[in-house]
Amino acid sequence: MESSHLLLETLKERHIGEICAEIGLDSEVFRWLNFAEPKNLDEFALVLRGYIRESEEGERIAQAVILKSTGRAIGTSSYLDLSSQHNSLEIGSTFYAKNYWRSFVNTECKLLMLGEAFELRRVERVTIKADALNERSRTAILRLGATFEGVLRHHMRRPDGSWRDSAYFSILRDEWPAIRTALLAKLAARREQ
Repeated sequence: MESSHLLLETLKERHIGEICAEIGLDSEVFRWLNFAEPKNLDEFALVLRGYIRESEEGERIAQAVILKSTGRAIGTSSYLDLSSQHNSLEIGSTFYAKNYWRSFVNTECKLLMLGEAFELRRVERVTIKADALNERSRTAILRLGATFEGVLRHHMRRPDGSWRDSAYFSILRDEWPAIRTALLAKLAARREQ
């Protein structure tokens, strides 16, 4: 998957060093993710290797998010909960280096991933979820045009053992054309600034 600024390619071992170097051990990046905050870059690399293994096992499709201007991987995002029976998938496990937050990166990345989901994979529904307490991610998901569906209480355990409530959002196939148009307009407006 490729846009004017980003290249998304299957997460591989060669991307791990770049992602670790770009993100480092910034606790703000890891705060809401569903793994324990890494204490060092080797632990962070183990998480990414787990994503690669899960991709090889068919549990996810992890993507390296590469900034074309530098050729470096700056984060990752995945297709999860792939269901051929229900013709649906989830987009998640998304994180980028903090200096790319509130930039074009998330909008452009999700435009690529949603486009592939609806136009090539022909899914009916894309789910996106976040910890209910994670206001930054919830706001970013709404900015994409997703519909808030509600909160699943005590949906999963956080790495510290506490219960996480998960806020659920979705985009349906018949909503995609309007959302695609809106996302393209946001990116065009950002370029004009």
